[in-house]
Amino acid sequence: MEFDVILRPESLRLFWEGTLNSLTLLLVCLVLGGLLSLPLALARVSPRLGLRGPVWLFTYVMRGTPLLIQVYLIYYGLGQLEYIQNRWDDSFLWSGFKEPFFCAALAFSLNTCAYTTELLAGSIRHVPPGEIEAARACGLSRWACLRRIVLPSALRRSLPGYSNEVIMMLHSTSLASAVPALLDITGAARSIYSDFYLPFEAFITAGLIYLSLTLVLVMLFRLAEKRWLAHLRPRQANV
Repeated sequence: MEFDVILRPESLRLFWEGTLNSLTLLLVCLVLGGLLSLPLALARVSPRLGLRGPVWLFTYVMRGTPLLIQVYLIYYGLGQLEYIQNRWDDSFLWSGFKEPFFCAALAFSLNTCAYTTELLAGSIRHVPPGEIEAARACGLSRWACLRRIVLPSALRRSLPGYSNEVIMMLHSTSLASAVPALLDITGAARSIYSDFYLPFEAFITAGLIYLSLTLVLVMLFRLAEKRWLAHLRPRQANV
């Protein structure tokens, strides 16, 4: 194997740029998806069909279709509509569709939003009833109970599941290379492969980068769980 090609400055620069783009895309989609998922999760557990029905349909469609198809539909579908293209320079609402990063970030944000919504909704449903009864007994209103008891408890309990979602989104950013002019880690490996015909060296390096980033995320979430889920760890009985 010829890993000396990977160690060339231009190759390392290519992987560095791809890593930064992948991490930026991951951060943007997690922030946007997380902010959107909170009100959607509350609507998902609402007793009103008019609120939970549309949210269920959204999460069902986004979780039931491949992420790559969603990227294609936004970039090659919405982004190429004549109605939107004619308004690229008239409104900031449509101008983003001419940017590859915006289209990829929108697709990833909606996808992770759907999964996070269902994750949070499940955590809200499984908040121990005793916590809610104790809060109501202390005189907290329904919204105060939701804000101070239910949501904090649900967010803490969803950490293990959310860590899996974050790692899956990191790996899913490899699909961003399907969007032209957007360089991610996989795109950098593909570029080196096309220039030097070294598939093993290029994609092994990309795999090692993803593996290293995954390890960092796992350690960060482990620290978070140790901090916020310490009360759920089983205690050893004193003998």
